Amino acid sequence: MDIPPELKDWSLVRSFLAVADTGSLSAAARELGCSQPTLGRQVQALERALGMELFTRHARGFALSDAGAGLMPMARQMQDAMQAITLAAAGQSTQLEGTVRITASVFASHHLLPPVLAHIREAEPAIQLELLPSDTSENLLFREADIALRMYRPTQLDLVARHVTDLELGVFAARRYLDRRGRPATPEDLLRHDLIGYDRNDLILRGMAEMGWPVQREDFVIRCDNQATYWELLRAGCGIGFSQIGVARADPDVEQLDLGLDLPVLPVWLTTHQVMRQTPRVRRVWDLLAEGLSRG
Repeated sequence: MDIPPELKDWSLVRSFLAVADTGSLSAAARELGCSQPTLGRQVQALERALGMELFTRHARGFALSDAGAGLMPMARQMQDAMQAITLAAAGQSTQLEGTVRITASVFASHHLLPPVLAHIREAEPAIQLELLPSDTSENLLFREADIALRMYRPTQLDLVARHVTDLELGVFAARRYLDRRGRPATPEDLLRHDLIGYDRNDLILRGMAEMGWPVQREDFVIRCDNQATYWELLRAGCGIGFSQIGVARADPDVEQLDLGLDLPVLPVWLTTHQVMRQTPRVRRVWDLLAEGLSRG
């Protein structure tokens, strides 16, 4: 049986998956970087080629029909195959030029990476850099980034990780806050101050519990999981919090508190897909990132 030419076009299946995942033409078009009418025509072309309705249209957007839902596992297999082909092709590049996409947390992107990336641009002007500040874990397996800067070691089997440095942590507050509320001299004094903590992230709670301080979430009068915003809350004088020593000591409006605490360090890992690690431009940026971050 002859296969209709439409079914050989991966872009139609990709459009089908985008609409299925987002539930609307407009959101799917933004995700794929195309126009909404073009996306609508591609979905209709696939429906005509298959002779079935893939979606039911309703006021809030698109929902998979029974037929469309039945095709999803096979469409996902096509997606996985295309991503594997794209990744393998990218890994075969032998040129020390092109684009390398890096992802890191918003805080690291703002405070740690700019001088390192400036050095990379000086050393390798033929390599273009894209920086994706994000506090979510971008998927290296799907080429959403070439290199990720993480504060933990990833565990996926196809990823290569390298520990490049450890960042020391300290207790800090804005001088204006300390001038107003006084400077704590002991760990116990902290509990009489306004503390800045995380919201859903329990990292600080677990760390303090390990040091023998069974504090509760409610002991932190201001809570925020976004580390960049957390830092600005501290700088504004909202209370006492924790920060990377290298960043905080560079701010003249912030003061470090010596309370005799033995705080853990924050490990820094570089991660990439094992295929991309062999690409010259990615390998070069990887090495320069490791060098720059280890220098602090």
